[in-house]
Amino acid sequence: MAVGGQAIPLGGPKPRMLLAALLLQPGVVVSTDLLVDVLWPEAAPRSAAANIRTYVHSLRRRLAECDADLAERIQSRASGYILTASPDELDHVQFDNLATAAQQALERKEPENALAHLDRADALWRGDVLEGLAHDHTWDPVVARLDALRLAVQERRLKVRIQLGRCAEAIVELRGLVAEHPLREELWQQLIIALHAIGRKAEALEAYHQAERVLRQELNAPPGPRLREMRAKLMAAVTAKPVAQRPVQRAPICQLPLDLPDFTGRDAVVDKMVGLLRARRESGTPSVTVLSGAPGVGKSTIAVRVAHTVRDEFPDGQLHINLAGTSSTPRAPMGVLEELLHALGVTDAGMPREERERSALLRSRLASARMCVILDDAGSAAQVRPLLPGTGACSVLVTSRVRMPDLAVATAVDVDLLPHEEAAKLLAGIIGEHRMAAEPDSAADILRHCGYLPLAIRVVGAKLTHRTGWTLRMLASRLRDERRRLDELRVGDLAVRASVTLSYDLLPPDAARAFRGLGALGPVTFPGWVVAALLGHDEADDVLDTLVDAHLVALVGSDGTGQPRYRMHDLLRCYAVDQGSEEENRPAVRRVLRAYLGMAVEAAQRMPIHFFGVFRTDDHAPGPLPRDADYLLSDPTAWLEGERHTGVAAIALAAEHGFDDLAWRLAVAFTPYFDLRGHQDDWRHTHTVALAAARRAGSVTGQAIVLRNLGQLDLYLDAYADSLKSFEESLRLFDEAGFELGAAIAQAGVGTVMRIRGDESALALSQAALARFLAVGDKHGEAVIRISIGMIWLKKGCYATAGRWFDDALELSAEIGDRHREAHALKRVAMLHQHRGNLAAARELMQRAIAIFDELDDDHCVGYANQSLGELCLASGDLAHAQLLLVNSLSVHRRNGDRRSEAEVSELLGELHQALSQPERARSYAERALEIWRELSARPQESALAVRLQEAAESTYGVVATA
Repeated sequence: MAVGGQAIPLGGPKPRMLLAALLLQPGVVVSTDLLVDVLWPEAAPRSAAANIRTYVHSLRRRLAECDADLAERIQSRASGYILTASPDELDHVQFDNLATAAQQALERKEPENALAHLDRADALWRGDVLEGLAHDHTWDPVVARLDALRLAVQERRLKVRIQLGRCAEAIVELRGLVAEHPLREELWQQLIIALHAIGRKAEALEAYHQAERVLRQELNAPPGPRLREMRAKLMAAVTAKPVAQRPVQRAPICQLPLDLPDFTGRDAVVDKMVGLLRARRESGTPSVTVLSGAPGVGKSTIAVRVAHTVRDEFPDGQLHINLAGTSSTPRAPMGVLEELLHALGVTDAGMPREERERSALLRSRLASARMCVILDDAGSAAQVRPLLPGTGACSVLVTSRVRMPDLAVATAVDVDLLPHEEAAKLLAGIIGEHRMAAEPDSAADILRHCGYLPLAIRVVGAKLTHRTGWTLRMLASRLRDERRRLDELRVGDLAVRASVTLSYDLLPPDAARAFRGLGALGPVTFPGWVVAALLGHDEADDVLDTLVDAHLVALVGSDGTGQPRYRMHDLLRCYAVDQGSEEENRPAVRRVLRAYLGMAVEAAQRMPIHFFGVFRTDDHAPGPLPRDADYLLSDPTAWLEGERHTGVAAIALAAEHGFDDLAWRLAVAFTPYFDLRGHQDDWRHTHTVALAAARRAGSVTGQAIVLRNLGQLDLYLDAYADSLKSFEESLRLFDEAGFELGAAIAQAGVGTVMRIRGDESALALSQAALARFLAVGDKHGEAVIRISIGMIWLKKGCYATAGRWFDDALELSAEIGDRHREAHALKRVAMLHQHRGNLAAARELMQRAIAIFDELDDDHCVGYANQSLGELCLASGDLAHAQLLLVNSLSVHRRNGDRRSEAEVSELLGELHQALSQPERARSYAERALEIWRELSARPQESALAVRLQEAAESTYGVVATA
């Protein structure tokens, strides 16, 4: 549709059919029932009326983009919809009026005036009536009347031209019309009259013979009396002696576009396709290959390169047809078949009328030929099927933005983005190696911002080529801003935005809405259920399939649960953001975030390890879980691992959109997983965002939970001052909120910091925390604090008292089935045996603890247990086993950023290498431990180690002096 000369994209076929139904009856209310019949002739969905309202809303919005007043042209009524338009605004109304005016001029003997009206009427046609739209029986009378009137106008117009002596102009058009309407004798008559009038009598007689053959073949009838009369006149004027015609030697057809001289890379794809074509040609069977890929990825360029590569192997020629599958009016197979048959030498007179007959003739012509055919920009398998050979050695290359699984005879080839090296080579080939070498970092930035999309790289290459004063750094800076990136990726008729628009405009409404929503989620991978959450549906697999098949969303792999992961290309995401609106995207994003919160909380609850902290509150309100949540969460740790990066991004996204309540809740829901796997950078980043969000939301409980988690993180990192500050503030806020369990956990954290520092208040603080746990009936917390109190007594050297606390914790853990806490208790009992000198018992208990940690997949705690067991092996003289355990433990501590434990293990490794008579390695480990103790301001450990190092140095010096 065009308004004021400006083309307006209307979206998919149903909005266009709806508008057509209204345009065919301007000023008349078209009932909703009639519109339902038009849009869903077979069976209408239950949501048909609602869908029609959506289509109308979409049409109004698109019209308003051109002119705000146009949106008011479509009005709703009680029974349907009405479109208002003046006669001069609609082509078919103008056509009627001009045809009437021409007839009146002829009646007044004004042929020039009549011809002017007829020319204007004919110029209004740009194809068939409602071309590109599905047929609807309710349109038959209108379409038939317009088709008949059009043909009558064409005949009248050409007849007037002949009468005015403009025969040469008329002949060209008449040949096209007799090919389209070979059974209409009036057209043959006019052609013969025009040819005869300018002296081309032999051609006039040949035209008669063509008409005679067609009429006999199609109708089994002779020409009418008027044509026979004309033949008699021609025979009198033309000699009957046949004219000998020399056979015409047809040169091989080659319609291939130019093969790009700077074609770069794609060796694997080109070699694969060339191999397929050669193999099928040698077998004597047709080859059909479909190249599909995202907009601008270079499908057509590859097809042309392949066809040029194998030209010599298809000596009968190469055909190239643009099917315009991504345009608003894809080419119908009927017209494409005519073009192909014309290229193969079929004349207008020999052109079949029906599509199936043309398709059969094409197959017949190709059966004995060796030709390569490119069908470019196909929209669907239905558009391609009638154009395929049935046998023989021809090859067909189809390019499409959509996958065609329903084209069973085809080999599918997905065209992906360029690898970095090939992308860099392409850009260098356009702008020159010297400019790339001068600014390699900026060149890499440009390629990254282009998303390694060939079209985008060609655009920036063309810009840089014609702007020699630009530096690559400047262009990279301009591309960095996602809001203007698509505007920058445009030069001449090359534009990434325009290319993507062709695919976007073909999407059904739900797919278009999901596409816009996915753009708002940012540069993340996402699971399939996110699409349903964006739309507010229970499931949306069909919508996701549409986006994947259109190459607007890519399947990038699967996570640990086997769940497929998807992603949008960055440039497609920028386009989607441009198309979306805050009003539409905000509720959609909130639905996704609430679903993520529900899944994360459910996963944390199902983890095999009981988290010593708060990851949910009773007032949290997650969204409905995806339909297959139970399956996805069958391995909750694997689910959290798969969603780790997307979950971190979701927390920032929630804060960005002002969903502060969701931001801090999501962060704390992921904390049990961060704790288990030691993802301390993610923990810090998300909780910095979460604390600010909780403060903006005014949530005292949220601030308390986040601060408690930050205190725990700082405790792991030996930042005791920061840890104590967070624990104490958390305790104050929990007390203020009346959240007794949270207060008990925070107070236990304060006691732990004091115990590590050697502060006498540790015991009282831990006992106060125990009282809180007993008051709220939390046995998991009780087991934790009993172990902590036992550690305080162990440090004091009160082994019997420590043992009672450890035994109570072990018994309680077994009672409540907390295997993780049971392993911690076993480890502490083993330490107690070690202090008492019972190394065999200590080693046995430590191994039992490690087995449980291994069973629970807790690598973090396995590292600490290996440290303890390594120390036991070292003490018992099992140096080989000790070295293995301590080295593994050191690796875990370094990965987790636990400096204190790294120092302890480094000291132990120093002792081990001293025992192995490797003084240099022993000193290296000891000096590393001393460096860490100094950084941690751990004075007692630093002093003790410094003394031992000095003693070792003096001992070594003494030995050397004696020697």
